Amino acid sequence: MVDLAVVILVRNEAIHLARALASVRSVASEIFVVDSGSTDSTVTIATSAGAHVLNNAFVNYAKQFQWALDNAPITCSWVMRLDADEIIELDLANEIAEKLPSLPADVVGINLDRKHIFMNRWVRHGGRYPLRLLRIWRRGHGRIEDRWMDEHMVVWGGRTVHFNGGFADHNLNDLTFFIDKHNKYATREAIDALNQRMQLFARDDGLNSQSASWQAYVKRWGKERVYNRLPFTVSATLYFLWRYVFQLGFLDGRSGLVYHFLQGYWYRFLVGAKLMELEQAVTHLNDKDEILAELSRLTGHKLTREG
Repeated sequence: MVDLAVVILVRNEAIHLARALASVRSVASEIFVVDSGSTDSTVTIATSAGAHVLNNAFVNYAKQFQWALDNAPITCSWVMRLDADEIIELDLANEIAEKLPSLPADVVGINLDRKHIFMNRWVRHGGRYPLRLLRIWRRGHGRIEDRWMDEHMVVWGGRTVHFNGGFADHNLNDLTFFIDKHNKYATREAIDALNQRMQLFARDDGLNSQSASWQAYVKRWGKERVYNRLPFTVSATLYFLWRYVFQLGFLDGRSGLVYHFLQGYWYRFLVGAKLMELEQAVTHLNDKDEILAELSRLTGHKLTREG
């Protein structure tokens, strides 16, 4: 084990948690599992594996993860963000064990390349690999963006490096779960997009080319400066064609078509449609507090001027 703490957010993740914990057992000195009201065996699995279990009511991923960073009794020098349905593969575990202890003091963050496994197949094309994400950072030099969706870790006070080992997102639930999850994601992303247009609450601009991966910064810039300014009927269609044709998504086979269509077209179209619906619902209101109150009622999320 190395000087590394792993933080995992959970709610009813019994299907995934044991696998995630096993994947980091050889490298993590501390594991913190933050539960938000699980009714299955999630907490039992965590405690049986020796993890520290904390409990906190869930608002959104960003606020929950930052709560964990602020409240978990982390003593390690390095911290890692891991989702319950993600896996650290053996080559990355070995790379962490070998390289992390000897990194120079000016390194404050580590970017990893995430694979996406869908219907038990690796989605290799359509711009989905590698997804380079900052997931390990030096304690005291990192935080999570305060956003409703697409939140990234950001760091300060030094430079970032890249590890090559395997890191996979492999959710074991079915398509019904996938669709329900993305429907909820679409509401949260529509909130952020509407805020970009109407400036209803403070926006977190912590992500830049130095604070996170260059890839994450470029994607955010393209989404907010170009994609979100196009009619969603156009942007969603162009995005799917870009992924499926020009980024060779068709090479991922039949399951790849399901994935790229649902995640690269249906989801993007749904975000745009929800944004249109929310914008129309508040167009007659002028007071920001009234707008936020109405958006809170429509989305089921408590929105304030603080976000």
